[in-house]
Amino acid sequence: MNENVTVREVMEREFVGVSESDGVLETSELLLREEADLAVVLRGSEPVGVVTDRDVLAHLVSDGDPAAATVEDVMTESVPTVAAEETLPEARDRMSSWSTSWLVVSDGGEAAGIVTEHDILATSALGSEATAQQAMGQTASQAVADEVATVGATATAGQTIPDEPFDDQGICEQCGSLARNLAAFNGQLLCDDCRDI
Repeated sequence: MNENVTVREVMEREFVGVSESDGVLETSELLLREEADLAVVLRGSEPVGVVTDRDVLAHLVSDGDPAAATVEDVMTESVPTVAAEETLPEARDRMSSWSTSWLVVSDGGEAAGIVTEHDILATSALGSEATAQQAMGQTASQAVADEVATVGATATAGQTIPDEPFDDQGICEQCGSLARNLAAFNGQLLCDDCRDI
């Protein structure tokens, strides 16, 4: 996971916000229409609670009348929050301690967005992929640099350079070595050694 990425960089800035006096039925319809898992209950711009699908279901099971109920009747008052400046590992730890898959992002005491476990995992996966591609690029670049250095050292030592052209060689996308026999395998050009693995 990229340790320096902040919550602000990955949070969802658009979220469903409701007030305590809103009706449960209207809030449920809003959640369905927006395909949202939760609505942040706001008093002004300050988050004072959340309403999840679980809160609405719990109210229905307890024989509550959804037509007469307000958000204040069903909301969960404890709001797991994270500051926008905190890093993703800190947000992940906060989610774990609250046993939740989302956090309300606060910025100066106001709700600024939502960050979900999906946001964190997606960013982690992208960071891992970028790191792997960067490492592969460094390996390939190093292989070319080593080959150029070898040819240069051979030429300066008075030895003859082989007549084998380099333009019929390519770089293996797995190990980074120069090879004449590259073949496509699972979307990558691989040398004979890497295809055997």
